[in-house]
Formats: sequence, C-alpha cells, structure tokens
Amino acid sequence: MIKKVDHIGIAVKNLDAAKEFYEKILGLKVVEEEVVEDQKVKVAFIPTGDSEVELLESTTPDGPIARYIEKNGEGIQHIAFRVDNLEEKLAQLKAAGVRLIDEKPRRGAGGAQIAFLHPKATCGTLVELCERE
Repeated sequence: MIKKVDHIGIAVKNLDAAKEFYEKILGLKVVEEEVVEDQKVKVAFIPTGDSEVELLESTTPDGPIARYIEKNGEGIQHIAFRVDNLEEKLAQLKAAGVRLIDEKPRRGAGGAQIAFLHPKATCGTLVELCERE
C-alpha cells in the first residue's frame, strides 16, 4: 500500500545555487546532505510538511542526473511514494506486468530502500518507491 508522497526529486545543475533559492527565497531549510556514490549524485533534503523536496546534483558528467538535465533541463526528475514493504510491492507490480527499473530494493539517500518503476509504465513519470524504518 502507498502511504504517502515521500519526496519529489528535483534535478539541478548547481546544488549550492538551488539550496540558496529554497532557503533564502522560499524560507525552507536544508536538513541533510549526502553523496550516494553508486548513483553518482549529491542530494540535499528539504522538509516540506509531511514530505520532502530532494535536490539532486550529479557528481559526474555521465551520471543519471547529468544525463537527465542534458535531455530535459533542470526540474522535477521523479516522484517518490512511501511503502511499508518494498519487496512485496515490487513482487505485486511485477506480477501485474508493470515494467520495473529495479526488481530488487537498493540503498538510496537518507538510508531508505528504494526501487524505480519505468516511466513507460507510469504515464511518463519516473516513479520511485521507498521504504524507511
């Protein structure tokens, strides 16, 4: 079962400039930053009520976020939904014929277990499912 929108991922070219906008202009506060080496991304989390904004900057020119920005420009890259049991949800989706990018959970930013659904199966939107303790 989907519990809530966990976060919205926004691809940015310059994390520092994006943080400045969200903090100084919108009055929000970055609470955590980390680098996820295997995803070639540096992230900053900004709580917004019951969900978060996740700013994503590529750490390499060939990373997924860099490729996304090259193709689409900066902006919303994905929406993440929180689930209780990610492995079970992935099995249900696979059995229903949903195209998955990740068939098994992997570690994401903030210690979450994550998996992505293919945009061709989700009306053109990259969907992330995440499970947090």
